[in-house]
Amino acid sequence: MPKMRVAQVAGPNAPFEIVERDIPQPYPGSVRIKIQACGICHSDSFTVEGTFPGIQYPRVPGHEIAGIIDEVGPGVVGWSVGQKVGVGWNGGYCGHCTSCRRGDFITCENMQVPGISYDGGYAEYMIAPANALALVPEDLSPTEVGPLMCAGITTFNALRNSGARPGDLVAILGIGGLGHLAVQFAAKMGFHTVAIARGKDKGPLAKQLGAHKYIDSESEDPAKELQQLGGAKIILATVTNAHAMSSVIDGLGINGKLLVVGASMDPIEATPLTLIRKRVGVAGWPSGTSIDSQDTLAFSALTGVRSMNQLFPLERAGEAYALMMSGKARFRVVLTTGK
Repeated sequence: MPKMRVAQVAGPNAPFEIVERDIPQPYPGSVRIKIQACGICHSDSFTVEGTFPGIQYPRVPGHEIAGIIDEVGPGVVGWSVGQKVGVGWNGGYCGHCTSCRRGDFITCENMQVPGISYDGGYAEYMIAPANALALVPEDLSPTEVGPLMCAGITTFNALRNSGARPGDLVAILGIGGLGHLAVQFAAKMGFHTVAIARGKDKGPLAKQLGAHKYIDSESEDPAKELQQLGGAKIILATVTNAHAMSSVIDGLGINGKLLVVGASMDPIEATPLTLIRKRVGVAGWPSGTSIDSQDTLAFSALTGVRSMNQLFPLERAGEAYALMMSGKARFRVVLTTGK
């Protein structure tokens, strides 16, 4: 039986271990993917730390997957061996719950997540449901594709569904793994793009990414600065600091919205008067489905949006994961299989 290498965790907070397994066979409705690259996302900590309910161990994390279809399972229509594909957070949906019946697959009650529901992309091969696949444009490399399957789709999909129109003032809170992509998407979509982050040193990077203005939250009041620009239609919060999110709400204009994609367990605070006086709102956005991922990839290929990555081979998965968790990565960490 042919073998493959995977980087797995044997249980909550267990160290990564590189082991050999049999190469799996696709089941009906699925395909086997020969993985070329897999981005490392903060949400992989759900698996590593065991904070997501129901995980069965040992488990291979990873949901920012880029590779090539290696074998097609029975009953799969529309996909064939040799196609370049990606798989993201929405790693399959049931098709029969209320959300699925309404076509809202990202809120499927039984949604599968690679690396949580089944083994993910820290491996040389994986099995994925066909309804989780996004077709990859020929001019994107695997390491470019990986981060776009989570950080990319989340920010792109949130912005394109935000209600903002070209020319509207859109602020991006945070220039990290999500934010450095969000700034690029916002600028390429034609928004008046303002980047907000801590420290003057990030100003040149913000301008390089396409921001029309940079606000240093350490030396300036972001809400006040946004109001001087007329108030933001959208503030996309890519940070995970709820206090930072709360502090910019007063920078929204009439009918403005704080749109949250940075996950945190802490509460966001806003006075009822603030919400009422300007009809402003606070909302979240949960990534997207496989066709949204495909749209993200197509838009990125067309406009030149790219993630800034640090690359590691599969056997250094533990080191790569630690770098991501440290917050010192610039800006996404990607595993490669060398194949």
